[in-house]
Amino acid sequence: MTVPFGGVPLSEHAAVFSALADAGFTDAWSAEVAGADGFTPLTLAAAWEPRLRLGTAIAPAFTRGPGLLAMTAAALAEAAPGRFQLGIGASSPVVVGDWNAVDFDRPFARSRDVLRFVRSALAGELVDGDFDTFSVRRFRLERPPATPPQIMLAALRPGMLRLAAAEADGVILNWLSPADVATALAETKEAKADFEVAARIFLVPTEDAAYARTVGRRMITAYLTVPAYAAFHRWLGRAELLAPMWQAWQSGDRKGALAAIPDQLVDELIVHGSPAECRARVQAYADAGVTVPIMALTPTPELERGGLPALLDLIAALGRPA
Repeated sequence: MTVPFGGVPLSEHAAVFSALADAGFTDAWSAEVAGADGFTPLTLAAAWEPRLRLGTAIAPAFTRGPGLLAMTAAALAEAAPGRFQLGIGASSPVVVGDWNAVDFDRPFARSRDVLRFVRSALAGELVDGDFDTFSVRRFRLERPPATPPQIMLAALRPGMLRLAAAEADGVILNWLSPADVATALAETKEAKADFEVAARIFLVPTEDAAYARTVGRRMITAYLTVPAYAAFHRWLGRAELLAPMWQAWQSGDRKGALAAIPDQLVDELIVHGSPAECRARVQAYADAGVTVPIMALTPTPELERGGLPALLDLIAALGRPA
């Protein structure tokens, strides 16, 4: 499950983490965009709920210096020995450049270099040398973790997918349907046997299909107009299907862009329905080869009205058969 949850203060998440573990959820994964940072919620989970594995999906490769990223990951790995996975990725020009004042330059090379640096640093090695996108002089962690975390790489298209297979312990997928998983994993055939495959899966937990599709259309226009995601879906074969949305968006016609997204596409990319229906859709990702299906809940009016008790009830319903 993706944490933290909107509308619930971090100080009240102890009950949430306990409910997740009680319901059979194995992992709590954080994102890092413009809400909570990726590590503070996981640090709380490490202290409050020892039954959960933890992961970042993702920590951007640009927004922390290499040494700081290694230190942060080492601290969490020390707080949750053997339970933490560091997920890194390029992120986006908006997050990196517009919001963090860092040049979003050569994202593939930066992701590769950060992956190589943090692997060496978390192993306790002295890192001293030039990478293609930065240089590091005589860095060694003072507190290398006894159990270094697995390092996972977010990837969309072949180049990054192959890099993940060659040099990471797993890959993090995003914004794809169960049917798309095979296309992505075809690029990771050279990965080791225990290679992890995580995927963020967006849930709108309501049986009001019209509401879920309205929310889903807004999410799709927010993400699939980003150049990297647009290129990803062209690669997946959706260029013709998404062309009307892209054309309307580029012309400034936001309403037209929303209207151009067919129900079929929303239903492929956004999980919605009853808890049982949501579980079945998430299972389809697992059946396709995803080893860590990461639910990401989008709040509904029912959840917002019901507050924390409603969220805890939903976690219980999503986590185990009725």
